[in-house]
Amino acid sequence: MPYTLPELPYAYNALEPHYDEQTVRLHHDMHHKAYVDGLNNAETKLAEAREKGDYALIKHWEREYAFHGAGHILHTMFWQNMKQGGGGEAAGQIADQINKDFGSYDAFKKQFSAAAVAVEGSGWTVLCWNKMFQKLVILQVEKHQNLTQWEVCPLLIVDVWEHAYYLKYQNKRAAFVDAWWNLINWDDVNNRLAASMK
Repeated sequence: MPYTLPELPYAYNALEPHYDEQTVRLHHDMHHKAYVDGLNNAETKLAEAREKGDYALIKHWEREYAFHGAGHILHTMFWQNMKQGGGGEAAGQIADQINKDFGSYDAFKKQFSAAAVAVEGSGWTVLCWNKMFQKLVILQVEKHQNLTQWEVCPLLIVDVWEHAYYLKYQNKRAAFVDAWWNLINWDDVNNRLAASMK
């Protein structure tokens, strides 16, 4: 069954004024779709390699599979992590865990923002639940196909590839990250944390 581009959980203009309609439309319909198409292509090529017993290009197609698969997963979560009228301080279980692992919401927010702004080149910053450590961790992701930490479940993601913000914010990544805090869907983050802790 081929992978498909999931519909946005809100209208293209629902995140205005913090995230403009034109960027959301381009980011979702073009950039995210490219990952879905690349994932389908890589999976097809890997299936063909298995059928033919020809693994000469296995390294290439495994990398393509990881790159496009990770891009699809992260983008899907990125859209779900935001909502119209979102933002504000964390509440519920995620708020308790943030206070426990970072000392305060303010300390967490400052660390997360600093990590997002400091990602080299293009990438992501991700709040994760580390099942082995039994704590929240913030990770920078520069190449989403190979920088990871096993045993983590992503909970909250900000995309800091330039295509995510350049039309409205140009090269002002910090301004985009600052605006993004007004969009966080803490209900989604809480649901992901509860599922990760089971």
